[in-house]
Amino acid sequence: MSTEKSISENVRAVLSELPHGVELVAAAKTRTAEEISQAINAGINIIGENYIQEADAARNSVKYAARWHFIGSLQKNKVRKAVRLFDMIETVDSVALAQEIDKESAAIAKIMQVLIEINSGREMQKGGVLPEDAAKLIRDISTLRHIRVDGLMTMGPQNCIGDALRPYFATTRNLFNEIKQQSIAGVEMRHLSMGMSDSYKIAIEEGANIVRLGSRLFGPRL
Repeated sequence: MSTEKSISENVRAVLSELPHGVELVAAAKTRTAEEISQAINAGINIIGENYIQEADAARNSVKYAARWHFIGSLQKNKVRKAVRLFDMIETVDSVALAQEIDKESAAIAKIMQVLIEINSGREMQKGGVLPEDAAKLIRDISTLRHIRVDGLMTMGPQNCIGDALRPYFATTRNLFNEIKQQSIAGVEMRHLSMGMSDSYKIAIEEGANIVRLGSRLFGPRL
């Protein structure tokens, strides 16, 4: 576990180097409430969580206010909890999931911000919609009243690191721009979430305005 000093220093170092307009999500999978609190106290405004149960426990214990993004694979039976816990869901990849989010959001009079996850590496075992299917998916869910598509998210292939991810980030950026130019009613293409601790600088070069960092902020997982 990183010390408070190192978490604070890591957060401030990354924030100081990010270009204007790029938001930093602290990917907090397996991190303690105390570590998350330290990160927020150092300047983090957005916490990213992969698991509903972890997020629920953390939100009840974290000392400071932040926005919370869901960045893991979301099962339909977890949607009710997710719409109550999170301010944004970054991993929508089907009409069925979007409809469930819309239904549960309507029940609490909430409009849920979502990003469409793009399977830019075309990996069968991964979630996400294929690039060529993304525009249709967005059009299909754009009329849902309690969900708002705000942009795209991608991970890139699992075994790629560093500059090898650049083509996948570029593909997602080009898709983002194409969909934005279509001006789909009810869709606000504002956020492009790409890049993690080993690739965020490349992602920013390729147009990301949200980056998701875990170990770069918190240190290696134990």
